[in-house]
Amino acid sequence: MSRRGKSPSGGEGLLERYEAGARRSRFLLALGALLTVGLGAAFAALGATDTSPGDILRALAAAALGAELTTAQQVILRLRLPRIAMAILAGTGLSVSGAAMQAVTRNPLVSPFTMGVSNAAAFGASLAIVFGIGVFPGTQGGVVLTAFLLAFLCAGAVYLISLGAGMSPESLVLTGIAVNYLFSAATSAVQYFADEYQLAAAVAWAFGSFNGARWDQAAVAGALVVLCSAGLLALAPSLDLLASGEDETARSMGADPARVRLLAGGLSVLATAAVISFTGVIGFVGLAGPHMARLLVGGRHRLLLPCSAAVGSVLMLTADTVGRLLLAPVMIPVGIVVSFLGVPIFVNLLLSRRKGGWG
Repeated sequence: MSRRGKSPSGGEGLLERYEAGARRSRFLLALGALLTVGLGAAFAALGATDTSPGDILRALAAAALGAELTTAQQVILRLRLPRIAMAILAGTGLSVSGAAMQAVTRNPLVSPFTMGVSNAAAFGASLAIVFGIGVFPGTQGGVVLTAFLLAFLCAGAVYLISLGAGMSPESLVLTGIAVNYLFSAATSAVQYFADEYQLAAAVAWAFGSFNGARWDQAAVAGALVVLCSAGLLALAPSLDLLASGEDETARSMGADPARVRLLAGGLSVLATAAVISFTGVIGFVGLAGPHMARLLVGGRHRLLLPCSAAVGSVLMLTADTVGRLLLAPVMIPVGIVVSFLGVPIFVNLLLSRRKGGWG
């Protein structure tokens, strides 16, 4: 019997199936990267006044050469491209963080927001908007920094409490849920005392939007998202062990579950906080993006994390463009649109897998 045919135990071409799966995964990753870049370029050309990809290239060339920019080129460079960059970064950060959190908790219903980060950030933003409390009060940067600080402090509190309970998956999830309710109530209490303008600003922030995205914001968020994503990718073998069995099994294979949870959870929270402090709360992507990627490339995190980044980016780009164009000139917040678009896609993928469509 050939080595590449059947195994001695009667298995059918395990090596060929593995190699075919690896080729398919690499193809899907390359396709996802190309699709992300292509959609970003295409969606940057769409707006109140449509432009062509050539116009985008000419605007980039003019900026690189220091030439005087036309009004259309300024719109492309200062409004549309930063928005596209922030959408890609948000989709990447939230989806990769969701994949990591689902691994360390072994819970498919977990997202980065399970740690209470979103409600803590909303509480920080509400404090800054309504009472002027926080870092650099009365400024837009103060709202961003206060939201980021509260999100990170919340995650730290969750980890300290979970550490006292043994740093198990159950303690992380339950503590995160409890803290979520706490900050949700605190946010509601702050907004109760707001006037109509302050309340509108706080609620608009909580919807999640890329309106007003700037290059400096994208640079800060991008540096943190790339750093955290690289760290999570380095932890991919340990995430595989944690996701596949009990803590005892992971220890027997050389992994330290508590340490991996601390590192992976910290990186996930940092990436999530870096995104939502600039964009506001954008849900669903951190939950559904990893599931969609898992249906495409399987559960190995060395492939799952990059695929999650591509899926999240495509989903976020599409949702933001639909929100910009559907009722133009009114812009629907991306946090609303992404759920309307993502849920049918997610359900369709699950049904396709049930019918055998994904092998």
